Amino acid sequence: MNSKSIYPEDSRTNENQVPQSLLGDPQIGKTTLMVKYVEGKYEPDYIQTLGVNFMEKSIILRSTKITFSIWDLGGEQEFVNMLPIVCNDATAILFIFDLTRKATLNSIRQWYKQARGFNDSAIPMLIGTKYDEFINSEHITFEEQQIITEHARVYARAMNAPLVFCSSLLSINVNKIFKIVLGKAFDLKLNFSEISNIGEPILEFQNC
Repeated sequence: MNSKSIYPEDSRTNENQVPQSLLGDPQIGKTTLMVKYVEGKYEPDYIQTLGVNFMEKSIILRSTKITFSIWDLGGEQEFVNMLPIVCNDATAILFIFDLTRKATLNSIRQWYKQARGFNDSAIPMLIGTKYDEFINSEHITFEEQQIITEHARVYARAMNAPLVFCSSLLSINVNKIFKIVLGKAFDLKLNFSEISNIGEPILEFQNC
């Protein structure tokens, strides 16, 4: 997607909208991530998204108001027909999977294919949630962490997308996800470094 100026053409409004959609299987933490970013709180209880959730958050950058309009689509197949609602005008599409369930990463291929059918210019991002469980689980060995991380990297390269591992519970990389979106959308330099070591919260965004 071509970057655009952070300064709006109409200087009277001095505002920019950055619509983005969250896509992925059920129970992977899409809504939790959205609530954590927008409201700063963690909601541990799972509540199924019936159709579409929508939230907004505004920030001020260089005297310009930037509003993130975030669309969270329910992961059940019955809601796939609502993809045009959340994808058509999106500046960025966040493809989300649960780091503790490899099957949710495998599903990204189909989510990506379907979303690109409605919007082939949005900035793609690949987001692995529940990093806190992934790194501390007795059932996921270091070797399995390596396999899942490399598998995610293969998907991210194929999508030409940044790859981020995050934890809504521990506030790991949550804000940085949306800073990367902002940086990609407006061609801004980010003030944090990449993280690429296995066992750490992956943050790879430069070569895409």
